[in-house]
Amino acid sequence: MALDRVPQRVGVVGYGRLGQSLVSHLLTQGPELGLELVFVWNRDPGRMAGSVPPSLQLQNLTALGERHPDLVVEVAHPKIIHESGAQILRHANLLVGSPSALADQATQQKLLEASHQWNHAVFVARGALWGTEDISRLDAAGGLQSLRVTMATHPDGFRLEGPLAAAHNSGPRSVLYEGPVRGLCPFAPRNSNTMAAAALAAPSLGFDRVIGVLVADLSLTNMHVVDVELRGPPGATGQSFAVHTHRENPAQPGAVTGSATVTAFWRSLLGCCQLPSRPGIHLC
Repeated sequence: MALDRVPQRVGVVGYGRLGQSLVSHLLTQGPELGLELVFVWNRDPGRMAGSVPPSLQLQNLTALGERHPDLVVEVAHPKIIHESGAQILRHANLLVGSPSALADQATQQKLLEASHQWNHAVFVARGALWGTEDISRLDAAGGLQSLRVTMATHPDGFRLEGPLAAAHNSGPRSVLYEGPVRGLCPFAPRNSNTMAAAALAAPSLGFDRVIGVLVADLSLTNMHVVDVELRGPPGATGQSFAVHTHRENPAQPGAVTGSATVTAFWRSLLGCCQLPSRPGIHLC
């Protein structure tokens, strides 16, 4: 069934594993859903050769306005959001696939200002975060006191920067970082997106009070494991409401993105295409 507001013109920024999957879906399923792929951009254009029709290859990201997109999907790197997110919002709604970029307060503020100036929405894909709506509802009701997200995988699945890049495993399972999500995102920009989504889902805690834990586990050669632990304030009996979810996401050895996350992102894309274009940052 076609989406209600059609046609939707979609551009994809980034052509790694996730970008390739989205482009394939848009080319094969998009027309029947009322979605038209209008461009694909990649930092290395050569990667698109032979798989993306030349007419859809965008060589210069600053020229995306010429393709008149309704939605631009970023699945490249947080740097794209830092450098070009506000400019993209001048032309279209933006679906952010690298929410770790929003840990930078200046970037988040620029996106919010551009969103309101140009009347376009900033959508954030929930990715591997399980129970996003429940977290948001509990937070909005004042029932969330703490939120902790642990991501564990084989060291080959990490793309770390700064001091974390030099971190050494002390055994078969090593905690590389434990602390506020805001402090993790700059040094693990591609491995902290689930935690960043949690911080956005719980604005009362935000990037400074949601705790992120990054674990290198030599036994997880083909799996990403995400644990989400939340707790509410003590009730009349002194006991607290608590939830712990454990998600095992199959992944290719060394892959940054798990298999289920690829599927979830496509559903996020479809979901945000059905939402009204209203200013602000919205999880989908």
